[in-house]
Amino acid sequence: MVVRVWQQAAKARSLLRVVVATDDERIAAPVRLAGGTAIMTATTHQSGTDRIAEVAQQMRADIYLNVQGDLPFIAPEDLEALAAPMRADSSIAMATLATPIVDVLEWKNPNVVKVVCGANGDALYFSRSPIPGARDGGMTKEALRHIGVYAYRRDFLMKFASLPQGVLEQIEQLEQLRALEHGYRIRVVTSVSPSIEVDTMDDLARAREAAEGSMR
Repeated sequence: MVVRVWQQAAKARSLLRVVVATDDERIAAPVRLAGGTAIMTATTHQSGTDRIAEVAQQMRADIYLNVQGDLPFIAPEDLEALAAPMRADSSIAMATLATPIVDVLEWKNPNVVKVVCGANGDALYFSRSPIPGARDGGMTKEALRHIGVYAYRRDFLMKFASLPQGVLEQIEQLEQLRALEHGYRIRVVTSVSPSIEVDTMDDLARAREAAEGSMR
């Protein structure tokens, strides 16, 4: 699955280099066998962002994209869309992806992370709970599913890694809440092509079915 993620990310034209950061040789080996670059990192990182920050110490760039290994069908166009506002507006230190939720079961699923945004497009909060919660009940048209892809400017990435974990981050087990808890903005970009995230065995079954379908 990680090899698939690497292959998809490598199709994004604006990315100068794509590497897989891991602390497990069982992940690094198949990536290298497929022709990719794998960088071994410390085993003590609390989040993927912390791991990317270690890699950034070795590889200098203005903007880093963090594509999590559970997105085997991430569209290159989404990575391009995520990078675009970072290039256009130097005040944006961090950005991520989201897509509308149309299934109420998905909205209620704690494995699906939700996000609510302000009028300027910045995230107000991320949660495993169904947000925004309408007083009269039911899912609202504003419901958004967060997609685990992030973009960071180098200076912010290094600062993020030095911040202590936040209380909400620990409760929800969502690393992006660390930025919000410490007063930093996260721009939310609408996904061009929503992708399957493999968080459960049911997700894995759906991903395998999708992969088989694409080969027919």
